Parts: sequence; structure tokens; C-alpha cells
Amino acid sequence: MTNSIPEIREADFLFVTGSNTTEAHPIIAMEMKRAVQRGAQLAVADPRAIWLTEIADWHMQLEPGSDVWLLNAMAHVIVTEGLENREWLEANTENFEAVRETVLRYPPEQAEAITGVPAEIIREVARAYACTEKAGIYYTLGITEHTCGTDNVYALSNLVLMTGHLGRRSSGLNPLRGQNNVQGANDAGASPVFYPGYQRAEEAEIREKFGQAWGVEQSSTTGLNLNEMMKAMGDGRIRGLYLMGEDIVVSEPNVGRVEEALNELEFVVVQDIFFNESCRFADVVLPAACFAEKDGVFTNSDRRVQLVRKAVDPPGQARPDWQILLEVMQRVGVEQPEYSGPAEIYAEMASLAPKFAGISHARIEREGGLQWPVTSAEDTSTEYLHRDGVLRGKGLFQPVEYSPPFEETDPEYPLILSTGRTLYHYNAATQTRRSEGLSTKQPEAFVEIHPFNARKLGIEDGQLVDVVSRRGRVRCRAMISRQVRRHAIWMPFHFPEARTNYLTTEAGDKVTGTGEYKVCAARLEPVEEQTPRARFPGSFASAIER
Repeated sequence: MTNSIPEIREADFLFVTGSNTTEAHPIIAMEMKRAVQRGAQLAVADPRAIWLTEIADWHMQLEPGSDVWLLNAMAHVIVTEGLENREWLEANTENFEAVRETVLRYPPEQAEAITGVPAEIIREVARAYACTEKAGIYYTLGITEHTCGTDNVYALSNLVLMTGHLGRRSSGLNPLRGQNNVQGANDAGASPVFYPGYQRAEEAEIREKFGQAWGVEQSSTTGLNLNEMMKAMGDGRIRGLYLMGEDIVVSEPNVGRVEEALNELEFVVVQDIFFNESCRFADVVLPAACFAEKDGVFTNSDRRVQLVRKAVDPPGQARPDWQILLEVMQRVGVEQPEYSGPAEIYAEMASLAPKFAGISHARIEREGGLQWPVTSAEDTSTEYLHRDGVLRGKGLFQPVEYSPPFEETDPEYPLILSTGRTLYHYNAATQTRRSEGLSTKQPEAFVEIHPFNARKLGIEDGQLVDVVSRRGRVRCRAMISRQVRRHAIWMPFHFPEARTNYLTTEAGDKVTGTGEYKVCAARLEPVEEQTPRARFPGSFASAIER
């Protein structure tokens, strides 16, 4: 995030796209509600009707996978109506003309035919965004989980740069991180292309620095991203796998293929706080401590590094992750110092990563959470980025062209399936389905179906149906709801007994490898034999007309 979560309440315009914020990020959504109550305008771009659309000034209910068309059309309005911040972009950006030339080919009238969003609404939202000083963009997996996910982010970035909504409060480009401390994991180098602090592994001087610090020569070959790893398991390039906190046989796309590949591996290790579905394929399971059983830091979406303190001892043989990893390294012969604890480990990372050089456990203890970059002990927390100019020197415009989803519908598979999260469960539900209250609220899997499609197929609310794609079939309950567009369906992926990701395609973004969970061709088949229905309210169905 370029900006901070508390700044949201001060914004005058919020553009939320590809984010069911109230269910996936409810605390951030509270700040959005405060802004709207204060008088801020809210535009939501999402194929589904979500809670935020109930209070939005505009709901841009676009066709799944048509984001580039919508965003380029908004940019078209800005440049053709002279709404760009010409003075700012000339001083702070480069390559604008390439983007201008591209977006001129994306008029709102043509965008309406592709996206389903009326041209006049596209124009109104573009004007409001460009002409409001405190205007921020907020997005998450609905933007990135496409084969064109990187292009979607570039298109959003272009809007920020051409309007100059950067380096000021309550503005910017703000990805809402999808998992607890995923920002911290990336900061620490959990990436195939970055060392800690986003230092590129392809740069020789960076490899040399870390090689000297760790006493091990660093490879000049970057690693594989998650999508590439799953494919490499299937063709024999990967023979062993070490999983930490990730239940890939629930969360990865096309899990039938993933399971086949796991069966071919020579050695699998799972390190987690609970026994999960992936443990069925493990040779060794290492029990890890949960957040309340260890010390360390978490970094949230707005780059805020905060201390986590142990409340109770880990049960049984469970140990903190750092202790497990340290012993594994020692047992395979890696000579490492005996760390006294997480504070010492973080100090080593801070000494090698300039963005974190001024952060330490002791300082956080004294001052509270610190937002990086904090480059020295005298440096203060960075509330929002680019205050003194674009960090790379010039903001780089990236022209992007629309590319269709990897898989499109046809007469055999006429529906577009998208997947996502609900308020009551989280990811593979390894933790949340152990909560009686949450499981009572949402005990089983379901598929949202528009009433038009339900009538056409003779499906009643609560009926068991098979959702079928080119990769498999999953049985679950039908939820008839106007949340989804006609000819679209939506499923959560939290339920191992009805694994949605048996259906999704393994196609990934060309840069990051992120799977295309949001667009998959499917069909529905009613099931003749019915079983009693568990009562559940669904994610939003009780608040919207069915």
C-alpha cells in the first residue's frame, strides 16, 4: 500500500475494485464506511453485488476478466477530456504518451459492449476520480487472480500516475493483502526473485552482499514462483517439497493435477499448526506454533511492523517456525550462528535491507508499530510513500492491451465460475472450521446462482447440484441470489469435502504466476438424490433480494 489504513476515513473518493472488502478485510471496510458516512463518494467495480455496493454511489458490475477494458476506458475519459494532472505527470513520470496512445483505442461506448458497464457510468466515475484531490484506489485478489493480473495492476497504476494521486494523504494505489503477515513474508524475502527488502536476486552486487553475510555463495538463477513449482512437480523437475502454512491441495488451482504430482514426489514435508489435507501426502509433519505461542513481528497491509508476543506455550512437540528451520539447517550441515530469538534474526535482516535499517524489536517496543521504509535510527515511520517524489525517480507508465481469459465459455460450459472468500471462513479453513460458531454460521459449501439460470435449469434454492468444469466436478448446495450476474456463478473455496479448486484452471499470470481463480468455464447439473440441508445464511444472501 502506498498509503495507510487510517487515512481511508479522510478520503473524499474511494475506488474499490476486485475486493469484497467487508468480508475479506472487515477492519479496513469499517474505515471505508466511516469515509462514506462523512460524505466520501464510493465507486465499486466488481462482477458481484457485495455489501459495499449497497452504500456505493456507483456499482460497475463488469463481466469477469474485463478489467483492462474498464480501466483503460476510464483512462480514455481522463485523457480525452483533459482531466490528467499535466503539470504533475510531466515532472514526475515517463512514458505517458505510450499509454495515451493505447487508451485512445478504448472508448467507453465500446467498453460497455465488452464489460457490461454503461458508458455514462464509466465517464462519471473517471471524472469523479480525476477531479477529487483525496482519491484512493483499493484492490485485492479480484484484480490479481487472472492471467492478466499484472496488466490489471499496471492499468490501475496508470490511473494514479495520470491524475497525480500519489505522494499525498488519502490517495495512492493500495493493494489489500490477502493473508495475515503476507506483507511481512514478502518483506523478508519469501519470493523467487527478491532477497529481504525487495533487493533483486538478478543483481550481482546484491547476491555478493548476502553471500558474504551468510557465508554461502548465492545462485545467479532465480527460483520458481508457486504456479511454476506446481508444474515442475508434475514433470519431474521438483522431487521434494517443503510446505509451511499452505494447504495446497485445497488452495491451488486444478488440485487434481496437484495431487497427482504430489504422489510422484520422493519426499514431502509439511510444517503447520494443524493437520491439514496436504498432510495426507507428507513423509514428515513438523508441528509449528501458532501466532499466540511465539514472539516476533507481523507486518500488515500498510507496511506497519508490529510486535507479536507469546501468550501461551506451544502444545506438545510444536515449536516456533524459526526454531524448526534453524535445526533443519544445522542438520543438513549449514553453519549458522545460534540465534537467541526473533529479535536477533530481525536485526540481521535489518542490517542487510536498507528499507528496515531503522526498525528493531526494541524500538517497536518503545514507539509502537513502524511503517517502512525506516532507513536509520533517526528516521521516522513512513505514513505514506512517494511524499518527496516518486521513489524510483520517475513513475513509469505501462501501456496494457486487453487479453481475454485463458478459458472462455461455450455451449457445453456456458457459465463463468469465479471463486473467493466469505466472512465466516478463511482460505483452506484449517483454523476457522474448528470454530463451532463459524461452522454453525456456514457449515457447508455452496454455489451462488442467478435466479434466471436457476429457473432455466430447474434448480431450487438449497438443492444439491454438481458444478462441472473441464477438469472435474464438485457437489454442493445451490444458493439462488442476485449477487452474481446472469450466466455467472460463484463459489467459496474453504471446504475440502467440496474442493472448488478441482474445477479451476492452472493457467497463471505471465509475470507472477498467480492462478486465474476468477474466470473458469463451467456448467451446473441438478442432483436427483437430495440430503437434508444444513441451515446457513451464506455470505450476503440474507441482505439482498433473491
